[in-house]
Amino acid sequence: MSGLRVGVIGLGVISRFYLAALENVPGVDLAAVCDHQAELLREFEGRVGCFTDHRAMLAAGGLDAVVVTVPNDLHLAICRDALRAGLPVCVEKPLALRASEGAELAALAAERRVPLFTAFHRRYNAAVRELCRALAGAAPVRSVTARYFELIEEHVGRDRWYLDPERCGGGCVADNGPNAYDLLRLLAGPMGLDAAEVVRDGDGVDRHAVLELSGAGGVRGRIELDWSYPGELKDVAVELADGSVLRADLLAGHDGFKQSLWHEYEGIVTAFAGLLAGHGAGDDTTDDVTDDVTDDERGPDGVDALRVVEAAYRAERAEVRG
Repeated sequence: MSGLRVGVIGLGVISRFYLAALENVPGVDLAAVCDHQAELLREFEGRVGCFTDHRAMLAAGGLDAVVVTVPNDLHLAICRDALRAGLPVCVEKPLALRASEGAELAALAAERRVPLFTAFHRRYNAAVRELCRALAGAAPVRSVTARYFELIEEHVGRDRWYLDPERCGGGCVADNGPNAYDLLRLLAGPMGLDAAEVVRDGDGVDRHAVLELSGAGGVRGRIELDWSYPGELKDVAVELADGSVLRADLLAGHDGFKQSLWHEYEGIVTAFAGLLAGHGAGDDTTDDVTDDVTDDERGPDGVDALRVVEAAYRAERAEVRG
């Protein structure tokens, strides 16, 4: 084992994309895995270190970094422990359940000078990267619309915590909202929420939402989310000041549900490894579009997305009270 030694904490449905990327990306090696369900560790026994407690994994040493892909309500405690152990962290979005928790982790990472990297995988999508290149030198951006539609039950498998608002942090707004907002931020800079329409099912899970946002210079953003869509649709449209519209279909060329994620997670692992090697955020396609990385020692800003999620839920509650 000669590359960056990475431990993966959490072996749920998303972990397979990280595990494949760690196998395919040069210069990184899977060194340990951790999950509280011992049966999930069996296929790794004899190959890498296996743990049922992340604290035991951290105490065992031999790691250069960790990937945290556990239910959202566990992000804070596990990331905090890893940062305190001096290990760089790549954490699945959202960074935490609440903006205050995300800010705590960001402050701890800055204090310890340890990278904290939120894994917004859509920014590494091939069509998005091509769109970023097309925007370089183009007319100013007037508006960005991101659509994120899927049938959530096709994704969650045995990870039923996605449908538990207490563990997920909400529903489609909490889970898909950060990825969609990160696309707006990537393409047009940070934005604040202006309005939100949120629709919940009989179990209280938000399954549909439309968020309206705005940013510096009057740029507008719109996020459309749907957890009950029959299939999968993920795209983004950018309207420029000259009236032209540039589009990216995030699923183009990737047939089958969630198939685009394989190359996107390779992008995450490549960017994370580049960050640790001192090469900035590892994404050279966006430098001319927007300053999306606020601190090269931490990676993409996961706290800003949490602020937007919280604002959307506040707007929903205000609408109900009104």
